[in-house]
Amino acid sequence: MSKKIAGPEIERLVQLLARLPGLGPRSARKAALGLLKKRQELLVPLSDALKVAVEKIVECPQCGNLDTVSPCTICQDARRDQTLIVVVEEVGDLWALERAGVVNALYHVLGGHLSPLDGIGPEKLNIASLVERAAAPEVGEVLLALNATVEGQSTAHYVMDQLASANVTVSRLAQGVPIGGELDYLDEGTLAAAIKSRRRV
Repeated sequence: MSKKIAGPEIERLVQLLARLPGLGPRSARKAALGLLKKRQELLVPLSDALKVAVEKIVECPQCGNLDTVSPCTICQDARRDQTLIVVVEEVGDLWALERAGVVNALYHVLGGHLSPLDGIGPEKLNIASLVERAAAPEVGEVLLALNATVEGQSTAHYVMDQLASANVTVSRLAQGVPIGGELDYLDEGTLAAAIKSRRRV
């Protein structure tokens, strides 16, 4: 039986950090120690930032992006190409495309991918609202910028079937995105090549 080496407050901090993507128990302990050692420089500002995030950051009702305004800044930007909707799995993928600066269109965040084993069916994703948006007369193309994983590809096929009734061109990312690759980890050059050589499906 392992001994307790910290009070419940520190243990709770470690447990919460361990629930973040990419952090296991050991990494969470290191992160917690780093925060506690630099309380004024890191922990206090982080605490304040998290409080503001909880109070002010909302999910855009149109595209699913996260922002402090609703609809989000991207959806409100009249300079964007209103004829193209780029569909991504997660907000992180949207941010990756925006960082790359390779597309100036509207977005739609599905909120994940289909995964029957995890109990994630079409009803748990923002697919119905995408079909509704795609039916708008100004929309001419829907670009499926989904991850090149098995789940991402099966989700893309399902979405394509749902968009069959909409009068839009459906395209997908082409070269540049490796099989098994996730958009948030790709460099700007790879993303640019994938956007430029998209193809109709």
